[in-house]
Amino acid sequence: MKDITITTKFLSFDDVTELPSDVQDLMAKAVAIRKNAYAPYSNFRVGAAILLDNEEIVLGSNQENAAYPSGLCAERTAIFYTGANYPDAKILKMAISAASDTNPTLSPIPPCGACRQSIAEYEFKQNQPIEIYFMGESGAIFKSDSLKNLLPLTFDKNFL
Repeated sequence: MKDITITTKFLSFDDVTELPSDVQDLMAKAVAIRKNAYAPYSNFRVGAAILLDNEEIVLGSNQENAAYPSGLCAERTAIFYTGANYPDAKILKMAISAASDTNPTLSPIPPCGACRQSIAEYEFKQNQPIEIYFMGESGAIFKSDSLKNLLPLTFDKNFL
């Protein structure tokens, strides 16, 4: 038996003013689109903004459904739209902001497991890391240089 240690590294910013200007803009778009979330069941709103290598910005918000799990998270809404409409574009950066209608969300809130796997698929597809920035409704922001920091043991096509 052997112990295996896996470490990850994130940058932490105290607030959006510390982010590079292009990421400030991307995060502002994630915060704005978060308001369009359809979240009557969880009252938890998430917005995602994706910057592509062609300079397009794709937005997504979570869309719930009474027939769980038929809804879709903001990150997957945005990334699947990207794949359908910009199949040859590379995803450079993703900004995510989450807020609850009932409780303050002041800590960085990362993508769920299903979203991590979906983002991983696009990182594999483009053979290039995706910078991921995530926050709550305000406060600190975490930056991951790659999805692999959030999901170090990824499942990909090489296992099939």
